Amino acid sequence: MIPTIKILEKQEIHNQRYHLNQYIFHFTKGDLRTETHSRIVFHRGNGSNILLFNPESKNIILTRQFRLPTYLNGNPDGMLLEVCAGTLEHENPEECIIRETEEETGFRIQKVSKVFEAYMSPGSVTEMLHFFIGEYNHDMKVSSGGGLVEEQEDIEVVEMPFQEAIRMLEMGEIKDAKTIILLQYAQIHNLLKI
Repeated sequence: MIPTIKILEKQEIHNQRYHLNQYIFHFTKGDLRTETHSRIVFHRGNGSNILLFNPESKNIILTRQFRLPTYLNGNPDGMLLEVCAGTLEHENPEECIIRETEEETGFRIQKVSKVFEAYMSPGSVTEMLHFFIGEYNHDMKVSSGGGLVEEQEDIEVVEMPFQEAIRMLEMGEIKDAKTIILLQYAQIHNLLKI
């Protein structure tokens, strides 16, 4: 049986670019018992991410950038290797990832394939991520990438053999969840025919 939810109170804790709210709600279970719960929820918007791969060279494109939360939680230099990703800005997920790919990597891709969508931290964050794959080649390179200065982005574009990325994944050197998921997707579906 699907539980019945009744929001009793919403208190805004923080409201700048993203929203942090506390909710108090009644949760009626299948056995009709009602409990009162309190949860803090982070509303950060939805996002898109993509694994760029070149079937001829068997290479992929990743990005490396500083991520403060990882630094605060045990990542010694705060640098994280990850797939290209971004937050939807009044656009659909496909438009978002095509825009973000050019901003972050300098590759202007035309065609992407959505493989699935997922909540990444459903206990406290509303964000749903849309996962894409897309082929690239060096004829699509239109800039050096690196992100937008006005967004204080400082992104390194990393091209590497797919097999090296899998080795890094197996050695625990890639720790970003969306990147792990897309690398495993590519491996399971043999995207690079290795």
